[in-house]
Amino acid sequence: MTAPQTHTLETQGAVLTYDVRPGSSASEPPLLLIGSPMAASGFASLAARFPDRTVVTYDPRGADRSRRTDGAVESTPEEHADDLSRLVDALDAGPVDVFASSGGAVNALVLVARHPEQVRTLVAHEPPAVQLLPDREPALAANRHVHDTYVRAGFGAGMAEFIRLVMHSGPVTDDYTAQPAPDPAAFGLPAEDDGSRDDVLLAQNLLTCTSYEHDVEALRRASTRIVAAVGVGSAGQLAHRGGLALAERLGTAAVEFPGDHGSFLDAGYGPPHDVDAVAERLRAVLAGDRDPVAAGS
Repeated sequence: MTAPQTHTLETQGAVLTYDVRPGSSASEPPLLLIGSPMAASGFASLAARFPDRTVVTYDPRGADRSRRTDGAVESTPEEHADDLSRLVDALDAGPVDVFASSGGAVNALVLVARHPEQVRTLVAHEPPAVQLLPDREPALAANRHVHDTYVRAGFGAGMAEFIRLVMHSGPVTDDYTAQPAPDPAAFGLPAEDDGSRDDVLLAQNLLTCTSYEHDVEALRRASTRIVAAVGVGSAGQLAHRGGLALAERLGTAAVEFPGDHGSFLDAGYGPPHDVDAVAERLRAVLAGDRDPVAAGS
């Protein structure tokens, strides 16, 4: 694959950094690989599996190389969607294909609801679409508890609560937040509070992402082909359930991907994952516009 070409883009309240990896063929539109707050670096391995496609990755506002210029301490899915819309315009390559995971899937769904003409196919991988869940109220309260713990006790305590929540299997109950606090050290996290409160996940994106109320009717009307995707290894977890709920509301079937919530991630983000299997599945799903049998295989 050609080495990434790095660019910057000024948007409303931020300067974004994005990378373009030109592909060997111009027969397909650019493929955007996006997360939130995870930045471009997490997609290097997956991007390398598409040498025939022009692949675009980016750092969401406030993350890694992309800086906020408005001084705001929170980012909203609407802001992220506007950033993505401006990025697609800057590419000047017609409607794009998008693989979006986690918070990135939430932001991409907002993009499609507002600008469906910019996206041909969206694979929305495990969006934490909490508002679509039957247990939305206790689940939203659990996310608020994560945020409040971070504000009160710092990164280690807040991230430990976050990890426990995202790995929780099954509906979130009303007494979820009454559990004893998890030990940050059990997750390899610092127990001491360093006083910072600017974490891009816990401070900037968590609450606005999980509490976003999706315009399901706009998504159903959109010309974009929306594929809700879930990992076979994350069944029962909050984001997996969000993907299933999205598919149900859209009147479609969720497509299963190999691995769990992060199996596409670059090796630097954790244990080795089967990126080859994820890439193969993604390629088949994206081909569904031309070959419906491949999409459901």
